[in-house]
Amino acid sequence: MKADGSNAVQLLLLIGGISLVPALLFTVTGFTRILIVLGFIRSGLGTPSAPPNQVLVGIALFLTMFVMFPTFTKIKDDAIVPLQKNKITQQVAFKRAEGPMREFMFDQTRTKDLALFAKLGKVEHPKTRADIPTHVLIPAFIISELKTSFQIGFLIFLPFLIIDLVVGATLMSMGMVMLPPVFISLPFKILLFVLVDGWNLVTRSLVESFHV
Repeated sequence: MKADGSNAVQLLLLIGGISLVPALLFTVTGFTRILIVLGFIRSGLGTPSAPPNQVLVGIALFLTMFVMFPTFTKIKDDAIVPLQKNKITQQVAFKRAEGPMREFMFDQTRTKDLALFAKLGKVEHPKTRADIPTHVLIPAFIISELKTSFQIGFLIFLPFLIIDLVVGATLMSMGMVMLPPVFISLPFKILLFVLVDGWNLVTRSLVESFHV
């Protein structure tokens, strides 16, 4: 009976752990940055339902896979394949898989954010990357990703804001204060985004932002 109870608890913990895997992967990859920037594009255009959420998440997911492909390939070659061939233990495979992910996160994390969480985590005088624990690195990486995504989002949002201001000022000067400016500015913003091939520019900028 005790064994059955222990197995049930282990199974429950395993199911709970599996449910957390997607959230963990999203927070240690470039998914957060990509999705937030795509959300800024939709907000800047003024089309809250186009593209729909499912499309944005799908685009963000596949762009994340593209950006993370070199890292995932290294994890597969160094950890998964040797583990499948029983050349290494699960503990060794986990450590080998952790290495490329840590390297990716370090490359995208600001020193200021690392210093903040190292201080909060009471990590005394870290001198190398190896001195930074993973539980300190992950929140620092997330904060850095949020800052970077908002910086990119601001640059994307700025031209749309200028169009809104110009259209609003023009309508006021013509005495058409009862006409909502968004009705006039929306087609211009969409036209501008199409003419400059906005999706191509944004995608290229997003992918290149991960290359340091």
